[in-house]
Amino acid sequence: GHIFRRPRGLFITLHDLGHVQSILANWPERNVKAICFTDGERILGLGDLGCDGMGIPVGKLALYTACANINPRELLPVTIDVGTNNKSLLEDEYYIGLQQERDRSQAYDELIEEFITSVQDWFGPTTLLQFEDFGNCNAFRLLERYRKRCCTFNDDIQGTASVALAGIYGAMRLTKKKLTDNVFLFQGAGEAAIGIAQLIVSAFLEEGATAEDACKQIWLLDSKGLVVKDRPKGGLTEHKLEFAQEHEPVDHLVDVVRKIKPSVIIGVAAVPAVFTEEICKMMADHHERPIIFALSNPTSKAECTAEQAYTWTEGRCVFASGSPFPEVQYNGKRFVPGQGNNCYIFPGVALAVMCVGARHVTDGMFLIAAQTLAHQVAESDLELGRVYPALTSIQEVSFVIAVEVARYCYKHNLSSVLPEPENLPQFIRDRQYQTKYTNFVPDVYSWPNTQ
Repeated sequence: GHIFRRPRGLFITLHDLGHVQSILANWPERNVKAICFTDGERILGLGDLGCDGMGIPVGKLALYTACANINPRELLPVTIDVGTNNKSLLEDEYYIGLQQERDRSQAYDELIEEFITSVQDWFGPTTLLQFEDFGNCNAFRLLERYRKRCCTFNDDIQGTASVALAGIYGAMRLTKKKLTDNVFLFQGAGEAAIGIAQLIVSAFLEEGATAEDACKQIWLLDSKGLVVKDRPKGGLTEHKLEFAQEHEPVDHLVDVVRKIKPSVIIGVAAVPAVFTEEICKMMADHHERPIIFALSNPTSKAECTAEQAYTWTEGRCVFASGSPFPEVQYNGKRFVPGQGNNCYIFPGVALAVMCVGARHVTDGMFLIAAQTLAHQVAESDLELGRVYPALTSIQEVSFVIAVEVARYCYKHNLSSVLPEPENLPQFIRDRQYQTKYTNFVPDVYSWPNTQ
């Protein structure tokens, strides 16, 4: 938007329908292996930014390189511009996008279809396509439409789910409970909440539970209240029905906590300060080690701070957040809160997918990624209350995740790079981008004194 200086990706608009491939052909790099694209409708907790959301795919792909050593020349950020419903942008003479309200017609689907088919035709059928920050009305249906047709995933749904589940696995090591011993409550019922809930169900299945039993232990609260069957106000969209419970309607979070006594509470609705002192103390009354994940970001949208969570639960909670918080000293003990950032997951998954030429990205890959991330949490991390590895180790974390996801791809016949390498870790390491630059400092040495 206002800080635009030069194009760092491709902008494709509704007016380009029928000409998308020619726009892709303008990109100077032909060997593109991964694309992150957005329509700018749901940027973090900031809402509809339209074309100003281009910073998100640019930033996400920068993390591919920073976290997983993926060659930046193989990455392409794209913004699909179909308008914006942000009134302030529509009235801004310096707004760089289409100054019209969002197109909700068939033309939107036609543009997405042409974009994806053009990517496959121009860059190849195994090009990775990462959906990013699409609105709820499009995110789920587009993922379902394309996940079996091409190599794609939605980071807001699947990446968030994986990093959250990894944190829950880490928390189980602190609470000494099995995953199936817990009751989960989500503040929010959008992309992140549904994605995490669905991956928790997959994890339950691995522990021998049934999907039906798993869903009974997962509760969602949206802006209309507790997600229950036949609730009198606020109907349920299709993706919420899987987790609709047989229960009386309840409108407020504090009342839900009082009634169902969750052991795990996860905030993903960008409603700031909703985890109140009363709620956190109630969690601590019900459970010796309550799990409180305030995953909304940016920091201004966090459900509570780390200091509040530790203080209100007398230092007994297991806390993680989506935004960074400083360490906390409480009652003589030092706590270092873990940050459940998606960058622990999607760069490693992308590295694996790109190296083995995966034809599809499955939920099983994100389950493997979550388990692998959880295994890399050291006892020294847990002693500080941190359920994620230190971010300083992110490159090695991403590499280990990539190796395990690549093994999963070969095991489940998802790879197009055949045969399977004998030394898979070295195969992946050899394909990473190394920032080792030639030394241009001239050779300096002394001559003997001849005078």
